[in-house]
Amino acid sequence: MMKNIYQPLEAVIEDIKEETSTIKTFTLRPKSDFSFATGQFIELTVPGIGEGPFTPSSDPGIKQRLDVTIMKAGRITAKLHSMQKGDSLGIRGPYGKGYALDKFRGKDIVIVGGGVGLAPLRSLLFSLFSEIHNYNKIILRYGSRTPFDIIYKGSLPEWSKKEKVDALVSVDVGDPGWSGKVGLVTTILDGMPVDLNKAVAIVCGPPIMMKFVTLKLLDLGFQTKDIYLSMEKNMSCGLGKCGHCRLGRYYACKDGPVFTYEEIKDIHDIWD
Repeated sequence: MMKNIYQPLEAVIEDIKEETSTIKTFTLRPKSDFSFATGQFIELTVPGIGEGPFTPSSDPGIKQRLDVTIMKAGRITAKLHSMQKGDSLGIRGPYGKGYALDKFRGKDIVIVGGGVGLAPLRSLLFSLFSEIHNYNKIILRYGSRTPFDIIYKGSLPEWSKKEKVDALVSVDVGDPGWSGKVGLVTTILDGMPVDLNKAVAIVCGPPIMMKFVTLKLLDLGFQTKDIYLSMEKNMSCGLGKCGHCRLGRYYACKDGPVFTYEEIKDIHDIWD
């Protein structure tokens, strides 16, 4: 019998972690093992309410459960934030194309995240950590509005201690308790210990942040083919049917959501 592509897999909320006042990480346990490649996304169904696209933030190597880090920003996400452990959701997918890990081998990998955009990058980091011998180094740069808006606060110091990892965090506005960098994330991209002849950059965050990070990376000497962007903001159905995520000749949900800047740089208003 042909699988019903619209039928979600039931999953139970196993744990909920409050990252910030508006962002929570939900740990879901599907009724059967669920696989995805880092960078792919899922459709998360709230029974009786609707569904929306989210990119898992957990280790793709773990099939018995997955994490989804979600910002409260609309009707569906507000309902998700009101749910409790033991509640049921639905999962469709996975959809799209993830990160081209085979093209990252032997290279310096620069990862730049902004706000909740660090969520999909967390999944990528887990994939890279599991095969760290395949990569030269990992340079993580993360920007947040304030210290209170930083997600994965407990994980960031652990990541920075890993072999081959260089991690740095900045905030737009500091406070008396903040001793780290203050400024937009672009300000901590200067002086990175990177070999531009053997480097790739992966960027995920709000569109305006991705725009200026991309321009900064180009100024630093990165090639357009070596800058990978997560173009997720307009996705809806996940199947290329609704047309909301049209990006020039591409559909973000089917041809992405990960694109190189080379692929989309000539498309009008990609940051809108």
